[in-house]
Amino acid sequence: MTEDKDYSRMRWASRRGLLELDLLLGPFMESCFRELEPQLRQDYQQLMSHEDQDILNWIMGREALSDESLIAITDQIRAHNRSKLR
Repeated sequence: MTEDKDYSRMRWASRRGLLELDLLLGPFMESCFRELEPQLRQDYQQLMSHEDQDILNWIMGREALSDESLIAITDQIRAHNRSKLR
C-alpha cells in the first residue's frame, strides 16, 4: 500500500465514536503518523482494530494493555498529547 493510501486509511480509522478519543488520535495522526517507523505504523493499525473504550483506557493509562505489542504506540500517542499541553 502506498504511503498516502496508508495514511488516508488510518486517518479515517482514527475517527472514532468517542470525542475524547478523536481529540487524542486526530492530532497524533496529523503530526506524527507519517514519521512513524513501519513497525509502529503496523501497531497503530492493530490498535485501531480494538474497541473505542479500550483504546481510550489504554491511552489514558486507566487499564493495562492486553497486548504488549501496543505499548510502544500508546506511549507515542501519550507523549505527543503531553507535549501539546506544555
